[in-house]
Amino acid sequence: MTTESPLGGGSDERRPSADQPTTSYPATGTSTPPTRPGRPIGLAIAALVVGIVAFLLGLVPVVGTIVGLAAVVLGIIALLRHQSKVMAWIGLGLGAVATIVSIVVAVGLGAAIDSVQQDDPAVTATSEPAPVRTSSTPAPTPSATPSSAAADVPADHSDALADAETIANGLGSSKLETYAKLVAGGASEAAAQYAVDTVDADWQANAVRKAKAYAADGMTGDVLRNQLVSEYGEQFTAEEADYALAHLDD
Repeated sequence: MTTESPLGGGSDERRPSADQPTTSYPATGTSTPPTRPGRPIGLAIAALVVGIVAFLLGLVPVVGTIVGLAAVVLGIIALLRHQSKVMAWIGLGLGAVATIVSIVVAVGLGAAIDSVQQDDPAVTATSEPAPVRTSSTPAPTPSATPSSAAADVPADHSDALADAETIANGLGSSKLETYAKLVAGGASEAAAQYAVDTVDADWQANAVRKAKAYAADGMTGDVLRNQLVSEYGEQFTAEEADYALAHLDD
């Protein structure tokens, strides 16, 4: 809109007043929203990886337990730090399973080894030196059987005699082997000697019994005889070993 200038100079355009507010408009275009930082998952991944390794090693005693416990610890830390719950829980669970399996395997293996050692007649546990049969060491010489009443026999001699009954007749051991086991079990040499001289045992029959057991495992000939007479074997006399071989098929 124009108006005549009061001075006659032509039209004059009306300008907005400086005090009049102006209208502003928002800038056009799209703005990118700020990116949210990702949640750290390092410990959760570590727990998952260690858990998988622990699960694979679960059947290995001790090793499986150690790796399994490490996976459990990493999983707990990852959960406390609010990292990936899925990976943390999977790693924790695998680690716990591996730990339990490894402990069970270790206990079962120990029990199996102990059972084999107790059941195998060829295994001899000795805690102190015992007499052995060699070419220069004679067998224990028989001593006179006490003629006094049973009440006069020392208590340790009676205990050794009772143990000799079990070793000789129960396990089929030789005289020297019975003597060695008695001494290893804590009996004095005198009590052990009294027991092997007094016990009612058939040493030849014991030799046959042992020979048949070894023959069943495939041992024959000189190898079998050496096992019967060896100081590292059953310690029977040469005569008892020959008798056993002669009656092996009876």
